Amino acid sequence: MRGDAVITRVSSVHARSEIRRWRWADDNREAISANWQRRIADKPRMFNGRVLLLGDISVTPETCSSIYFEVDYADLVAWIDMGYPDASVGNGFAMGALRGSDGAFICGIMADHTVNAGRVYFAAGTPDRSDLRSDGTVDLAGSLTRELIEETGLHEGDYIVSDEWIVVQRWPTVAMMRMVTLNVPAEEGAAEIRARIAAQTLPELQGVRIVRGLDDIDPAAMPLFLQSFFAWTFDQR
Repeated sequence: MRGDAVITRVSSVHARSEIRRWRWADDNREAISANWQRRIADKPRMFNGRVLLLGDISVTPETCSSIYFEVDYADLVAWIDMGYPDASVGNGFAMGALRGSDGAFICGIMADHTVNAGRVYFAAGTPDRSDLRSDGTVDLAGSLTRELIEETGLHEGDYIVSDEWIVVQRWPTVAMMRMVTLNVPAEEGAAEIRARIAAQTLPELQGVRIVRGLDDIDPAAMPLFLQSFFAWTFDQR
């Protein structure tokens, strides 16, 4: 199940953004535009903002360092939809591995109006301009907690975030993860999340799923990197 995933514990992550043109996107403007029109016909709430694409990454036993550059969200979506034709770039993002105080994990189920409807994974999102600091660095730690708040309705007083990072590389996907532990068991936490997303006007999640062991891994709904993370995590236990 792990396949070619490389999973590394690191004490810190460092990311910065630089100005760079994406030749693949420049060379495929018509295809990108057609793909976006197809996408918004099905998901009209999708917005073509600016996001950060992973250009370079270096992982050592101590540190993960990465370089990002800005692209249109439509460019990123087309690249994914077309099967990642440019292997020189990656989709790198921060993600909180949410779990209850009893150790069971809690994943979200993406809502029907989202680009990944029905998919099951932890709260996360591609970094964007809101994650950029004035010195050009990318605040991945802030992105992690922001996405957690936006998608689950949980706030920082509800959980503890580990200082350690777990970098899951299943190229072209790179998840920079931290364990996020709730103050309550998973069942209670899941019920609270369901109540909070029910109160949201347009929630990104339509529900949650508890993962206690290998039998709860869902290959049909969970991305490969997450399947690898769970296999590695439960093996560690």
